[in-house]
Amino acid sequence: MRTLLFPALLLLAAAGVPALCGEEAPPVLRLEAPAEVRSRFAALDDVHLLANGLLQLGQSLREFVQKTRGQIDDIFHKLNIFDRTFYRLSVLTSEIKEEEEELKKTAVILKASNDEIKDLSVGIGARMNGILREKSELRSKVESLEQKLSSLSQGAMTSEQVAQISTLRDVIHSQEQSIIELLKAVSAQSDQIDNQRTKIKNLEEKLTASSAAQETIDRAPEAVSSEAPTLAPYVTSGSTNTTAAASPASDCSQLFSAGERVSGVYAIRPNGSEPFMAFCDMSKDYGATVIQRRRDGSVNFDQTWDKYENGFGDLQGDVWLGLRKLHSLAAQGNAVLQIRLEDWKQAGRSLQYGFHLDGAERNYTIHLTHLSGDVPDPLINHTGMMFSTKDRDNDRLQSSSCAHLHAGGWWFNACGDASLNGRYVHLRPKGRRRGIQWKLGRKSSNPLKLTQMSVLHPRPPSPTPPSPPAGTFH
Repeated sequence: MRTLLFPALLLLAAAGVPALCGEEAPPVLRLEAPAEVRSRFAALDDVHLLANGLLQLGQSLREFVQKTRGQIDDIFHKLNIFDRTFYRLSVLTSEIKEEEEELKKTAVILKASNDEIKDLSVGIGARMNGILREKSELRSKVESLEQKLSSLSQGAMTSEQVAQISTLRDVIHSQEQSIIELLKAVSAQSDQIDNQRTKIKNLEEKLTASSAAQETIDRAPEAVSSEAPTLAPYVTSGSTNTTAAASPASDCSQLFSAGERVSGVYAIRPNGSEPFMAFCDMSKDYGATVIQRRRDGSVNFDQTWDKYENGFGDLQGDVWLGLRKLHSLAAQGNAVLQIRLEDWKQAGRSLQYGFHLDGAERNYTIHLTHLSGDVPDPLINHTGMMFSTKDRDNDRLQSSSCAHLHAGGWWFNACGDASLNGRYVHLRPKGRRRGIQWKLGRKSSNPLKLTQMSVLHPRPPSPTPPSPPAGTFH
């Protein structure tokens, strides 16, 4: 900088000398930076422009990468949904193919039976023709006999003529017996033909049902009433149930400890809430409060948030007790969630979790700790999830609603196949693949006939009273 300022000062001094001497001021000189300075500043401007361009390009690339990543995530979610749908369709297609093969075999058998019936009909026709010929022969013999009788009317019959008449009677009797047997055979064949027609009609009905199997399965949920009966939220003061006492037990575990051993509907009052009715399962060595049961698909579980919060169904049958009541049960602490499963081969499975349930302000978020079970833990990715229904989507799948896809409310993460409140499939051929589709692994899928979720509160055994000292009488 000093080397640049010194020449500039000399130029200013030279320009001021003529003014001091009274000479006419020369034209004002315009100072310009040296070419080296101009080139240096120009290079800095180019660097700034290039840096700004690179920053804008980097920002655009970052936005593009984020947008592309979101699109890729959506594509993966859609591919997962497509994979599950394709798997179910492949299972259905294999079932339909098996039924078609069985129907083809039955059709072949019926065709062979029809061929046998045709052969029998041909045989019956031949026998009828033979009978007709024998009848014409008998008629001709009778005519000849009548002629002989008319000739005998003029004289006495000889022994030869009597023998001919007796022989003719025997022939007529044998022909009558043959006709009776033939009529019986015709009647039996007629019954067999009617039976074959019934089988053919049933086969046609099966073929019609097989061709419409997919449509029937898709409309199966519509066969169940879409509006499930709502459970009474709490016990009213006018309840006539003898178990609805002034101070009901806190849950079924306490009732079991008090000596109850009969499974049924009882009034309970957990955690100081309003008393309500619940089904107590006393079949084991403890009392468990049933919060969910499905055994015949008679209740549609594709319900709204309000229904799932207050409960619906039949306490003696398919039922959902309600999220509010489940929260009051879990709020007592030390709660164990027991899940019992049974497939169509009567094979039973069970799972147990330590669990806690948040309130309505957090959409009944569930917290699970796996305790035991004889199947792989299917709810490992569902702990910490909020409850979702078809009209309140709280899952982590952004592209669609898991409750809508599975036709039932659950603590969904990104859908999955561990929901026990999904569609209960009806009308599978020969009773196969009916029930709730329950996927335990990546490839295994077991249709369940029965599911039951219960809550119990294990209590330590009551202490044994000390034995009285010797010599003490009671």
